[in-house]
Amino acid sequence: MYIELKTERLILRPLSVKDIEEVYEYVSDKEDIKYMVYLPKKDKQETKEFLREVETQWAKTEPEYYEFGIVLDERVIGTVTLYMEDNRTKAELGWIINKKFRGMGYATEASKAAMDFAIDKLGVKEVFAHCDTRNKASENVMKRLGMRYEHEGPRHYDRTGEDAREYKYVYGVE
Repeated sequence: MYIELKTERLILRPLSVKDIEEVYEYVSDKEDIKYMVYLPKKDKQETKEFLREVETQWAKTEPEYYEFGIVLDERVIGTVTLYMEDNRTKAELGWIINKKFRGMGYATEASKAAMDFAIDKLGVKEVFAHCDTRNKASENVMKRLGMRYEHEGPRHYDRTGEDAREYKYVYGVE
């Protein structure tokens, strides 16, 4: 399946193995992945395996998750992902932007497009997101998306053994 979403400045399209160089640039950067629970990918081979799994998901009629590459001027600058819950009425929204492109509104723009896709095309009734309480940039993205604060809870980083706190924000459709 190929789905392309267009915004004012960006194209969101399925991420694939051909994007390995651009993806590896940010998934291997400690600053870029500081608040990411499931990153980094330790090397290019692990990144390639991840991208193959992404391609497998996109080949399904109903993917478990939709991993969109965020494309600016033909360059992948990050990803935005919708992780579908089993009943497909809820989806978790996540994003990462290469640090070279932060602070320009791309995370909000891409996340809004993905959230609209989830609601309008997939029939999702609730979109939620989590972020480390220290990650004010991601918290601000959630607020700009119109999500409401739901609660604070524990967060654990397997790669460092660190325990932290996280916020959960929710956007629901009546």
